[in-house]
Amino acid sequence: MKTNPFFNTKLETIEVKKNKTISQLLEDMAKTGFQGRKLGEAVDAWHSMLREEGLTVILGLTGSMSTTGQWKIINWLIDNRFIDVLVSSGANISEDILEAMGGTYWQGSHTVDDVKLLKYKIDRFYDVYADEMEYRQMESLIADFMKSLQSDDKYSSADFLHLFGKELSKRGVNSIVAKAYEKKIPVFCPAIVDSAYGIAYLLSQKLGKNFNLNIDEMKGFEQIVKIKGAAKNTGAIFIGGGVPKDFIQLTTVARSLTESRRYERIYPHKYAVQITTDSQQWGGLSGCTFDEAISWGKTSNDGVNVQCHCDATIALPIIVHALAERIERRADYPDFSWFFKNRS
Repeated sequence: MKTNPFFNTKLETIEVKKNKTISQLLEDMAKTGFQGRKLGEAVDAWHSMLREEGLTVILGLTGSMSTTGQWKIINWLIDNRFIDVLVSSGANISEDILEAMGGTYWQGSHTVDDVKLLKYKIDRFYDVYADEMEYRQMESLIADFMKSLQSDDKYSSADFLHLFGKELSKRGVNSIVAKAYEKKIPVFCPAIVDSAYGIAYLLSQKLGKNFNLNIDEMKGFEQIVKIKGAAKNTGAIFIGGGVPKDFIQLTTVARSLTESRRYERIYPHKYAVQITTDSQQWGGLSGCTFDEAISWGKTSNDGVNVQCHCDATIALPIIVHALAERIERRADYPDFSWFFKNRS
């Protein structure tokens, strides 16, 4: 019989069974096709990261996931050290605070009359509603904290969010940055002004004359490149794309700049997983394939690269619950005591 080089792995049809766990279902899905297969492979890749010694797992989180009931999943990942570094949009690490303070997000409709919502001071995130007054309370809390800092000191976003997490933890506001402070996980927000933090800064200026908060993300980039340099290997997980994705990806090529022979070596991520709804033909980074990233030295041709085209509000809860079923505890993870040294 003539050998066919393409028929290597047999597809396996899913069997319906009672009491099948989420993890078992995803194992079955990984043996099928299309995006169901990719979802199963994403779990397998993340699972492998958590079992590998000396690997630093970096999560890029974009969009407005916290308003859709996802932020406690991030807290769980931090609490169990299923991630080691978080790079987030400003929305995700501010809008979680609204609910952590006791506020509420409401299920709504995407076909509502938005003129009426404006009248009632209701903010809409597709089919989720928020009370504008509660949103302002969250912004005011951030502004009050900003005003407590030393004017004109230079902070990276990781410095600032570490201190803010400390304050929120002390207040019992169990948000993402509070949990990160408690578990000593660095949180970067390279586009922090593009969120409630930007509004809060203007509020803080009104609270005190001549107040100036200097968040220097050049310093932040230098810090995350040092984290990349200290890691034996890295695995990147991208929920969405955007600024967090490129901030993480650029560490792979920037690390060589810390060495004497510049640009002669690259340090691609050993693992890369992305959940995205964007696609490559528009030329944007959010839809950029990991094959394209290989040309930059950002991902490895010999590594594990999985991109799943799926709404993150579907994929993230399913993946994380599968990981919770598979792994009792992560035995080996990096110690960032050196990173937080001399940061009060």
